[in-house]
Amino acid sequence: MASTSRTPERRSGPDDDRAPLWLFADQLGPHVWDTDEHAGREIVLVESARALGRRRHHRQKLHLVLSGMRHLADELGDRVTLLRTESYREALERIGRPVVVHQPTSFPASDMVRRFRTEGLVAGIRPTPTFALSKEEFDDWAGDRDTFRMEEFYRAQRERFDVLVDGDGPVGGTWNLDRENREHPPKGATTLGVTPPWQPSEDGIDEQVRAELDATPWPMTGSDGPRRFAVTHREATTALQHFVRHRLDPFGPYEDAVLAGDWAMAHSLLSVPMNLGVLHPLDAVRAAERAYRDGTARLASVEGFVRQVLGWREYVWQLYWRFGRGYTRRNQLRARSPLPDWWADLDADAVTARCLSSALADVRDRGWTHHIQRLMILGNHALQRGYRPAELNEWFATRFVDGFAWVMPANVIGMSQHADGGRMATKPYSSGGAYIDRMTDFCGGCAFDPKVRVGENACPYTAGYWQFVHRHRDLMAANNRTARAVATMDRLKDLDDLLEQESAREQY
Repeated sequence: MASTSRTPERRSGPDDDRAPLWLFADQLGPHVWDTDEHAGREIVLVESARALGRRRHHRQKLHLVLSGMRHLADELGDRVTLLRTESYREALERIGRPVVVHQPTSFPASDMVRRFRTEGLVAGIRPTPTFALSKEEFDDWAGDRDTFRMEEFYRAQRERFDVLVDGDGPVGGTWNLDRENREHPPKGATTLGVTPPWQPSEDGIDEQVRAELDATPWPMTGSDGPRRFAVTHREATTALQHFVRHRLDPFGPYEDAVLAGDWAMAHSLLSVPMNLGVLHPLDAVRAAERAYRDGTARLASVEGFVRQVLGWREYVWQLYWRFGRGYTRRNQLRARSPLPDWWADLDADAVTARCLSSALADVRDRGWTHHIQRLMILGNHALQRGYRPAELNEWFATRFVDGFAWVMPANVIGMSQHADGGRMATKPYSSGGAYIDRMTDFCGGCAFDPKVRVGENACPYTAGYWQFVHRHRDLMAANNRTARAVATMDRLKDLDDLLEQESAREQY
């Protein structure tokens, strides 16, 4: 039977029925506060200087978080108490009576809320309402297994929520159409030529946030810029409708392609409003399915989008809790190199390789790149050069506008850096320059040649790949998916020269 309910199991006592509802900055949508249980309840929002200024966030990330909270306060008027304090504790003490709260989306924040409940500042803790599947339902599905396959989870999600299902099977007869979504960029094109992504109009709230960020002492990185992402439910709904109408159909074929002149390609840019909790994932999935049903979007594109949202996003959320607190400290490949200053500072101008420089510039200028740039350009470089996984995880979580504590560990520690020993992926995701040359238009205008592994114009990805294979020879030889790479490496006549070159490389 399909599950469609979003109403979480209530976990509260009789004394908290009319307590104020404290919302975190990623719980801003009406599916959190506009429910039968919370109807008319006072809402508390807190801008904690300690929480916001503790880490070196991208400036535009801070803008989005502050803008989202302040827009909700403006929308709901007298129903909201917005407090700007040094800490969450100070804010709750000012309220003067216990609050209820939905479970936060990180271990540290959840621990804090439990302490507050013990101390009497919190009266009740509700389950997280911003995902389709509850933790209890995931645990029932996962059982006692230690390793997971996303494909199995994704199929279970489709069946549970009756998405792209006809009768007892998938629409079109196939669950996964990823093979239809791997087109390289159109030859000679500089952009996909699709309708540009929807962008909100800034208002006085954004102007005030920008002025305050100009004056704040908080550590920040990245460039200021126009607000590109939805931070209210109304904006998110508009952005979703725009994507489904104008961009969903061409999204699929070029899902993995990158063009230097087209930063958004046909991607939805909905990760920010979903991760701020102003757009529920089931709303996005249902809208995409309707586009297929009414003939306005091809099945492969709709299935690819559904797989990202109902499959991968939900999977990563559940594995954050399943893998536990120590997961970000995993370092199976013993990567020890600290992040270079140019990487931490988003200094794209210090980088020669066109693909890497462009990805860093996108992060610097927008706080966003799509998944292939994250995995196969940024993550691939970090994996090859042995950057410390925990530092890299922190970098992704703070430099990306859609980065939150739960988002990055499975993506970075597991999928990108293979630091978990294979719990997330069956092989390391490393490749040479040939993949980048095939799926992007960067190599043609680059000082490095993806076909060259030794010499002045040796591609740092091509040479770096063989250095990586050599460094992890035993691991890769024992994996039937990577054993051939070891055999190929053993036939390279210039391997010693390559290794000497890469150990001394200073220019990327």
